[in-house]
Amino acid sequence: MDEDCANNTYSDTIATRFPPEPNGFLHFGHAKSIFLNFGLAQDYAAQCPKSHCNLRFDDTNPTKEETEYVDAIREDVAWLGFDTQGQALYASDYFERLYHCAEQLIQTGLAYVDSQDSESLRAKRGTLTEAGTNSPYRDRSIEENLDLFRRMRAGEFPDGAHILRAKIDMASPNMNMRDPAIYRIRHAHHHRTGDAWCIYPMYDFAHCVSDAIEGISHSLCTLEFADHRPLYEWFLGQLAELGEFKRPLPQQIEFSRLNLTYVVLSKRKLIQLVTGGHVDGWNDPRLPTLKGARRRGFTPQGFKLFADRIGISKSDSLIDYQVLEDCMREDLNERAERRVAVLDPIKLILSNFPENHAEPCLAPNHPHHPELGKREIQLTRELWIEREDFMIEPSKGFFRLTPGKEVRLRYGYIVKCTGFDVNDNGQITCVYAEYDPTTKSGTPGSEARKVKGNIHWLSCAHSVPAE
Repeated sequence: MDEDCANNTYSDTIATRFPPEPNGFLHFGHAKSIFLNFGLAQDYAAQCPKSHCNLRFDDTNPTKEETEYVDAIREDVAWLGFDTQGQALYASDYFERLYHCAEQLIQTGLAYVDSQDSESLRAKRGTLTEAGTNSPYRDRSIEENLDLFRRMRAGEFPDGAHILRAKIDMASPNMNMRDPAIYRIRHAHHHRTGDAWCIYPMYDFAHCVSDAIEGISHSLCTLEFADHRPLYEWFLGQLAELGEFKRPLPQQIEFSRLNLTYVVLSKRKLIQLVTGGHVDGWNDPRLPTLKGARRRGFTPQGFKLFADRIGISKSDSLIDYQVLEDCMREDLNERAERRVAVLDPIKLILSNFPENHAEPCLAPNHPHHPELGKREIQLTRELWIEREDFMIEPSKGFFRLTPGKEVRLRYGYIVKCTGFDVNDNGQITCVYAEYDPTTKSGTPGSEARKVKGNIHWLSCAHSVPAE
């Protein structure tokens, strides 16, 4: 890409694309691809000012695609920080052009209509060590192939009656080059084109032609598509010879997909988790979807840091999930304003604090960024503290609240424990203490008395429940 930009191969453009199929929700692996494709276009814009990245929906399988997924994907791309300015492209925008290109291949003897059933097609394909067998329909005349293909479009045949195949080489060691399917019959309602079409292009054909139509310079995909690259180049090379596209043509470049420890990114397996009721929908925080990550508190900046940190390679690797969490923690630690939460609360009553009174205590919004200012936390007679911050019989090195001992309420006063209540099961239900009104944090003389313990708290009257 550096060389193409320096040589102005694509006329001041490095054009990439992110082409999701709208049949599910985006996950962590898609985030890597989004940052790669959109990020490269941004990075090269200084040298190649026309550089851009297209969001294109690969909507060529009407039985699995829904508008709900289109909307969700657009929202996720925007959430990650890439403004498509309300614009999105669709493979279905090119159905007429794709059909025309297929007819061009037929008219030059490079494609034919095959009428074998699926079992026969599979049997004649061959194996990795054995060549395939030519279809008995491979030598149909151009006129017959055109007639059948046009009748396929007209809806005269049921699903599976015919397919359009490229005529390449059934003996090729690359299975993808053994007369791959170009079009199939599929009588199904499409989320954008309705019932206008009953034949749909296969991925390998639609993908490369869509790239060429959009003027994509570098088509980035994961390593499992490396064996598909010869087919990508064959389709575009033949269509360029027929005058459909000008050179230079798009280049397919592969990179390793994201593999994380302890994380399932398979769409099929994620669907099983959702439909089986094991999780609460696609935005469940336990799922590796971007919707779930957003609810979990993950940030776009954290994903960007993660993408930069793991980089791009040509070899598969397994990334420790801890790396992703570290990136999120690093980003949140730098940018997030602080708030107090009590996870396992027990009540602390300040016996000598005035009833129905609230005293504001100032807390910094960020310990390392004073420019973010401070906020008020209301101190009242009844507070919530962490259950683990109180022990009746403290172990060695425990400096938090115990009977007869003192701690500081963070941003507030020093308090001394005077008692506690337990229920019939021996569980502590309430702790009592008295506060020293001369020790409020930030006031003159407040540091005269030193205590080792410092615990956080919330006012019972001014806090809210949280999940």
